[in-house]
Amino acid sequence: MTTTSRPTKHLCGAWAGLAAGLLLLGSAAAAQDDLVAQGAYLANAGGCGSCHSEAGQPELSGGAGLESPFGTFYAPNITPDPDTGIGGWSEAQFIRAFRKGVSPDGAHYYPAFPYTAYTGMTDADLKALKAYLDTVPAVKRENRDHELVWYARFRLPLMVWKRRYLEEGPFQPDPELNDQLNRGKYLVRHLGHCAECHTPRDGLGGLDQTQDFAGNPDGPEDDIVPNITPHEDGLPDWSADDIAFYLEIGMEPDGDFVSGSMGEVVENTAKLTGEDREAIGAYIKSLPPLPTAAGADH
Repeated sequence: MTTTSRPTKHLCGAWAGLAAGLLLLGSAAAAQDDLVAQGAYLANAGGCGSCHSEAGQPELSGGAGLESPFGTFYAPNITPDPDTGIGGWSEAQFIRAFRKGVSPDGAHYYPAFPYTAYTGMTDADLKALKAYLDTVPAVKRENRDHELVWYARFRLPLMVWKRRYLEEGPFQPDPELNDQLNRGKYLVRHLGHCAECHTPRDGLGGLDQTQDFAGNPDGPEDDIVPNITPHEDGLPDWSADDIAFYLEIGMEPDGDFVSGSMGEVVENTAKLTGEDREAIGAYIKSLPPLPTAAGADH
């Protein structure tokens, strides 16, 4: 009896080990799926497709132009193609690009890539975003060179520019704000980088913090971007719920619907949870009221 029972015990142990291994693999696969889903959500919140996708071309393969007083910047390919995209980037290189505005080869990025806002993203969110981008279809499409005025073609001065305008580091919740306002602050100031359009810039291309969210005369597509503070020049009559609803369907309190570049933003914010849109609305209503910036009131 003893002799014949040993193989049975070993066999049972082997099956138990196999079952445990399969459970671990299944758990790891589920965790990876969750990470990718989180990354897809973050890509919508950050508007990645709006800048990195060009009409008529594969999604996220780059080529879309962003006009500025310094010339036209062209968004790069961020698909996982190893030669023309970011497929060869490590996770650490990806985080460094967002945190410090530096490419894998050590070149300084122009702030047309809004790393001054993205630097506040948490490591966990950046890892999730990278996991998602690794799953999108790889597209072999060469990046287009920027078309800039001569004095903006040199990247070395960006190192000095960053000392003035880049406050590097992940977002730290404000202990004086509740959880909803801290979530809204993270979404508005960092992941959603709303100030990049709604705040005017100085002569060096940095955001003028004295006119935070007070409108911008030089927005994308030559648009005048409006004041979104609670000042009478901005959104004094909009409630936090009005803002959340606007970000869901693009309808203003007076019944008008959004268009232009903000329409693309709403296509992304419509995919967020109601709680996140409400957090954005609550935070925007908490902003200091400021009169509209010069030139942004026409």
